Amino acid sequence: MNNSTNITENHTHIMETTTILNHDLLNTEEQSIDNMNILQRLIKRFGDIVCSFFGLIILSPVFAIIAIKQKMSSEGPIFFKQERIGKNGKPFNIIKFRTMVVDAEDDGPALAKDGDDRLTKFGKFLREHHLDELPQLWNVLVGDMSLVGYRPERQFYIDQIMQRNPDYQLLYCSRPGVTSYATVYNGYTDTIEKMLTRLDMDLEYLRKRTLLLDIKIIFQTVFQVGKGEKI
Repeated sequence: MNNSTNITENHTHIMETTTILNHDLLNTEEQSIDNMNILQRLIKRFGDIVCSFFGLIILSPVFAIIAIKQKMSSEGPIFFKQERIGKNGKPFNIIKFRTMVVDAEDDGPALAKDGDDRLTKFGKFLREHHLDELPQLWNVLVGDMSLVGYRPERQFYIDQIMQRNPDYQLLYCSRPGVTSYATVYNGYTDTIEKMLTRLDMDLEYLRKRTLLLDIKIIFQTVFQVGKGEKI
C-alpha cells in the first residue's frame, strides 16, 4: 500500500513539474520577439566567432600600438572594463580601450558628452575614430556579445529605462552587439530620452532581423566610421 501511494505521489509530482516547465517554455516563447530561427542564430554565432577570431589576429598590431601609446600618454590601465547586462539579463564585463581618467566616475555613473573633460587627449582620439570599441571583439569571441545586436547598458540606466518602458526586457532574448541598427540610424546616445528612442529601434530590429540585415548594418557601420561620423 505504501509503495503504491509513493508511486502515485511521485507521478503527481512529475506531472506538476512538467506542467510548470511547459508553462515557463510557453511564456519564454511568447516573450521572444526574435525574427531569426534557430538555424539563422547558429549561423550568426558561427559568423561572430570566425570574424572576431580573425579580427583579433589581423588587428593585433593596432592593439599593440594603442597599448604602447596609452601607457605613454596617461596613467592607468590600458583597458577599461565595465559591467553591462547581456543575454538572458546576465551581467558581463564589456572591454574597451580606456579613454577617460581613472577616477572618471568616482561621483557615480555619468554618460560622456561633447567636450567632456574626463577624456584623456589620446582617449578623445580613440573615441573620435571608434578605436576604443575594438577590444569588444573579445566579448564577441567568448559569447558575451555579437557583432550586431542592441548596445548593452548598465543596470543603473536600465532601471531608469524600464520605469518608462518595461519592454526593455524583451531584448534579453538575444546577445547585445558591438554595433546596432539604432547605432547606425539613431547615432550616439547620451540621454535617457535618446535611450528610449534607441529601445524602440532595437525592438524593431529584433522583430525583423535577418542575416542579410546584419550584414547591411556591419557595412553601414564601417562606412560611417570611415567617414568620421559620430555613432
